[in-house]
Amino acid sequence: MATLSVNVDHVATVRQARLAKEPDPVTAALKAELAGADGITVHLREDRRHIQDRDLHLIRRTAKTRLNLEMAATSEMLGIALEVKPDMVTLVPEKRAELTTEGGLNVDGRGDGEKLKDFVRSLKEGGIPVNLFIDPSLDAVKASHRIGADGVEIHTGTYADAGTDGRRDMELKRVHDAVLLADRLSMKVHAGHGLNYINIKAVAAIAEIDEFAIGYSIVSRAIYVGIEAAVAEMKRLIG
Repeated sequence: MATLSVNVDHVATVRQARLAKEPDPVTAALKAELAGADGITVHLREDRRHIQDRDLHLIRRTAKTRLNLEMAATSEMLGIALEVKPDMVTLVPEKRAELTTEGGLNVDGRGDGEKLKDFVRSLKEGGIPVNLFIDPSLDAVKASHRIGADGVEIHTGTYADAGTDGRRDMELKRVHDAVLLADRLSMKVHAGHGLNYINIKAVAAIAEIDEFAIGYSIVSRAIYVGIEAAVAEMKRLIG
């Protein structure tokens, strides 16, 4: 059965809107764990638009489950990861102008493949398992395997945004095919981005997915019902 890692970035987004002390993503992470979250995910962006260094360090010290650090493949982030020692790192692309991550890493040989290979090696030598956030593409899965990643997180945003049943079925098949290949290559398989309390059901039916990383929809639901209830409901849906 797949596990759930709760992303608390958008708790920090609300806090940073007023540069205030609350709501505190550290407290949200602890409450999510008490509600049954199997892990906590934070994305420390280069522009620090939501999660701050303080949040990362406190969550590392207080979390009782697994900490997944999402980050860009930069020298600054490498130093932070090797200092903090999260339970895993997920490498993601970053653009300053984007509202949220718009797609997977460019992992083929014509893009950032060689750079990523060296970066992944540095993290693994530091004792940190590494996933790559990729589009649901067989080529991207194969490239991630060649690079030496321990696993992949399949980007489900295109599936989530598909407007018609036919388009959504096509995107779901792409996700499914990528998951199956990664599983055959003995890679850890995570999935996330754009998943909510309605569209999660079809993806959760893919038995080979090890973990879901979900944040925005849980934080949004928590405004109405509280974070404990929001996490518990999502756990039930993926279970």
